[in-house]
Amino acid sequence: MQLKTIRIEKPDTANLIFGQCRSAKTLEAIHVALEQIGSGFPFGIAFCEASGKRLVLCAGTDEVMIELAKKNAAAIGAGDTFLVFFGAVPPFGEILAAIKSLPDVCGIYCATANPLEVILAETSQGHGVVAVVDGYSPQGIESREDTTWRENYLHHVTGFGKLGDRPREPKPS
Repeated sequence: MQLKTIRIEKPDTANLIFGQCRSAKTLEAIHVALEQIGSGFPFGIAFCEASGKRLVLCAGTDEVMIELAKKNAAAIGAGDTFLVFFGAVPPFGEILAAIKSLPDVCGIYCATANPLEVILAETSQGHGVVAVVDGYSPQGIESREDTTWRENYLHHVTGFGKLGDRPREPKPS
């Protein structure tokens, strides 16, 4: 067995979800789930068959995203894995929940816009995913100024701010 690292090639602005599933029908299930979300965001999906013809299957709504998914899935080459690429900032939480809820999705390795490396074990049978390296290592500890910036940013993006400011469930009486 040998370890191998594959760097995912993508534009800095692209988001992706990388996971493992049970069968090729998951490709269609993911496509349908994403279309049902209905905000018209561009996406491309690729799936690596682990049996049968063992092809990289692809689908989606955007040729650039489909090509990215296909190229990177072929480079990974691990059976029953899938990649979904998004060309714009989609409703990511909703998309991730929809994909995770599909019965044949076994797990999600990552959902990220960061640079990504996939660590593979290569055997005579094929490739298996060992781990992913999502982004970069931290360069320090958050300062008070960093905390203020983060809280303001999160409040602007999500409506949440300081940890103590989050809406709380009413206590049962």
